[in-house]
Amino acid sequence: MNYCSSSSATFSRAYFPYQQQLKVFNKANRGMKGTLSRSGGIRCEAAESNAALEVEKIYSSKTAALSALEQLKTSAADRYTKERSSIVVIGLSVHTAPVEMREKLAIPEAEWPRAIGELCSLNHIEEAAVLSTCNRIEIYVVALSQHRGVKEVTEWMSKTSGVPVSEICKHQFLLYNKDATQHLFKVSAGLDSLVLGEGQILAQVKQVLKAGEGVLGFGRNIHMMFKCASTVGKRVRTDTNIAAGAVSVSSAAVELALMKLPKSSHATARMLVIGAGKMGKLVIKHLVSKGCTKMVVVNRSEERVAAIREELKLEAKGEAKSVEIIYRPLTDMLACSAEADVVFTSTASETPLFLKEHVENLPPVSSEVGGLRLFIDISVPRNVGSCVTDVGGARIYNVDDLKEVVAANKEDRLRKAMEAQSIIAEELREFEAWRDSLETVPTLKKLRAYAERIRDAEFNKCLSKMGDDIPKKSKKAIEDLSRGIVNKLLHGPMQHLRCDDRDNRTLDEVLENMHALNRMFGLESDMSLFEQKIREKIEKGQK
Repeated sequence: MNYCSSSSATFSRAYFPYQQQLKVFNKANRGMKGTLSRSGGIRCEAAESNAALEVEKIYSSKTAALSALEQLKTSAADRYTKERSSIVVIGLSVHTAPVEMREKLAIPEAEWPRAIGELCSLNHIEEAAVLSTCNRIEIYVVALSQHRGVKEVTEWMSKTSGVPVSEICKHQFLLYNKDATQHLFKVSAGLDSLVLGEGQILAQVKQVLKAGEGVLGFGRNIHMMFKCASTVGKRVRTDTNIAAGAVSVSSAAVELALMKLPKSSHATARMLVIGAGKMGKLVIKHLVSKGCTKMVVVNRSEERVAAIREELKLEAKGEAKSVEIIYRPLTDMLACSAEADVVFTSTASETPLFLKEHVENLPPVSSEVGGLRLFIDISVPRNVGSCVTDVGGARIYNVDDLKEVVAANKEDRLRKAMEAQSIIAEELREFEAWRDSLETVPTLKKLRAYAERIRDAEFNKCLSKMGDDIPKKSKKAIEDLSRGIVNKLLHGPMQHLRCDDRDNRTLDEVLENMHALNRMFGLESDMSLFEQKIREKIEKGQK
């Protein structure tokens, strides 16, 4: 009995005709004798009947149905293995998640390389980077599969933070490919910050590049994306002057404090800064720029405070302005708070420095400064517990409250943002063109390997004909000749598989050339790079 299968048939087309034919066969086969053959088909004893033909049709259709099902399975696997890897960002920011959530998910800078390694050990993640600041936690990955990649990263975030997946999903945002890259460019330009154009985020984007240097998993796509993001940030600030005014969380914190204080008390309000790290240093500088000439700084060591004093002196360049910065150790924190009207906190403490019982015992502040002691907490995790809000003579503001400062000068911010968008669009086109051109890399490698196999085979064939007594010099000359011929022949095709700014060749032309070479030399028959990567992941997981 002949069995037929159709490679072009779909499962539905094969299956439903089979059902119809089965009904026909059942009617035609009534009253007929038949035996089941060893091959599994039915052998009819009535030669005159058309039943045999019906039987053959049925089993041909059944085989086609099974073949179509197998084809669907194969094509699904084929689509998956040949799917282009995707750039994905899984993030929670000040716009989508409260500070309580972000502080649990925050990853210290020292842990970024470890996080990259763990992320890239996941089955569907090729490359990774972590951008964790007080306003955001964003994981950038290159995923073999978007859906599987997002699932694995979200589960990893849950495992490392202790936050349930369901809670993360409520607050996270997901962006893919061009949208993910555009988002990072906006972040670097300061367009996604609470304070438009704030400069600190650009420094943090650059730090991601520095932290990823030499880390396995901080791959080509992610590295180039962050490098371009750094360029975008620089260009936007230079070309649009978007950084004028309050451009950082620290400067916004100072502006917020001054907004809450009576204008008449700006020069006399007693300022306390707890923490002399990067954020604390910026708070001090912004206080000085706003006319504050005296403040107390509480820090673990005096060295940092002394260095800030010297830096301010150098920046003053002999100007008459004299600033008094008084150092106090951490043990004096509560005593200093009792003498302060405004308390800025910016330490890396994992637990709150101020709780309700600490603040309610502090003496009240003067009515000249509004009668309220202000706590401006710009730390993540927070340095001031939320329970302090129950204290009548105190007001707490954290990084989420800095949105008030953003309300100033809206029209000017929008204008500068529009200018920045055109720069982002330009840089985005260049990055996407670079990434698209990477599609030709596998073909370049396959073509080179194909030519090398032929060259090596012909070279060895030539040597075998010439005998064993060939001088080394002659042998090397022949090999150099074969390599030279191959290199010259490949030069043209290789040039037409590259897309850069040195010629007017478009990406479409390059990709068309790639497909042509794949067809001509049968390069597409090789295992896809994605299939290789998936197999490597599976083998690694089985060890």
